Amino acid sequence: MADLAIHKKHFLSDKVSCFSESVIREMTRQAMVHGAINLAQGFPDFAAPAEIKKAAQDAIGSDVNQYAITWGAKSLRGAIARQMQAWQGVAVDPEKQVTVCCGSTEAMISTLLAVCNAGDEVVIFEPYYENYGPDSILSGAKPRFVKLRPPRDPEGEWTFDEDELRAAFHKHTKAIIVNTPNNPTGKVFSRAELELIRDLCVAFDVLAITDEIYEHILYDGTKHISMASLDGMQDRTITINGMSKTYSVTGWRVGWTIAPSRITDAIRKVHDFLTVGAPAPLQEAGASALNLPHSYYANLADAYRRRRDRLLPVLTAAGFGCFLPRGAYYVMTDIRAFGFADDLAFTKYLISEIGVAAVPGSSFYRDRKDGAQQVRFAFCKCDETLDQAAERLKRVRAARSK
Repeated sequence: MADLAIHKKHFLSDKVSCFSESVIREMTRQAMVHGAINLAQGFPDFAAPAEIKKAAQDAIGSDVNQYAITWGAKSLRGAIARQMQAWQGVAVDPEKQVTVCCGSTEAMISTLLAVCNAGDEVVIFEPYYENYGPDSILSGAKPRFVKLRPPRDPEGEWTFDEDELRAAFHKHTKAIIVNTPNNPTGKVFSRAELELIRDLCVAFDVLAITDEIYEHILYDGTKHISMASLDGMQDRTITINGMSKTYSVTGWRVGWTIAPSRITDAIRKVHDFLTVGAPAPLQEAGASALNLPHSYYANLADAYRRRRDRLLPVLTAAGFGCFLPRGAYYVMTDIRAFGFADDLAFTKYLISEIGVAAVPGSSFYRDRKDGAQQVRFAFCKCDETLDQAAERLKRVRAARSK
């Protein structure tokens, strides 16, 4: 075969040179190679609720095994609309405003492809979930980043500078992505912060795209406020959510968007030609899951709070500077005490020498040096896993004290 190098065309899209493969998923692969405990990727290692699994089994047994309606099974779309009304007081038309996708990941890229044009800009808070930057680029838009700054007090809040946020909005701004509760920081945006974002969206005619996948995983009395519930935002908010985190089924890949009907029409077109539809039997199981009683969600949050409070003292004792998360199931940490050149060297050491995998903080920033002394741990694991990690992490402290 002729060497492709002789051809003048390089065959690749210029877009793919602007980002790398997922660092989070790569850390999972490295954990498997080294036999390390995986506190990197955010998937539970405990069983999903029995009633949800039974609902999926029943759907498969009843031959719900062919295509669902492209934009989502009627039962699931109805349950999504009822949930939005019950939890946030937002009325949703399931026929005109809901699109079921293959996970919230597809929901995000379908949304950005549906609303963005070349030359548009998308405002993203950083540190950010690593998909947002590449998704913006793939959609033809330019990501514009606004920093979330870590608290000086470990129990304080991550904050952003209001003037910096205002400066990010201008005539080319198409949308802002708001992830609350936030991955990787655990920040839960306050009503005042959301209202400031709302005011900027209205003033500059900008869309808000909200990733609310951790909406029920909250601690210390914090409350989740959906942007769509704020006055003036019903016609300019796309709410993205899914089953993965709330119901411990990250492998099912069932997510959705809620948007004004005109925008929903565009999202449905993109979704149709990206994936056709999400798995039909799992959509039926999703309808059952969304009808669980409120006690399920209270117990979910309490169980994750206990896991958070199990891991935090371990990390602190080992020498990590921990930032207390108010939501989601991650802990961002400062690693300056260990004296490593950067987060990449430190996470390599953690995996190969200590046997614990974490995510290098630089993967959550546009400029890698901004996260070069941070790493993220996931605590969506059973007590046994967290205790095993704790034993191994004692060796970090021991190595540091030599």
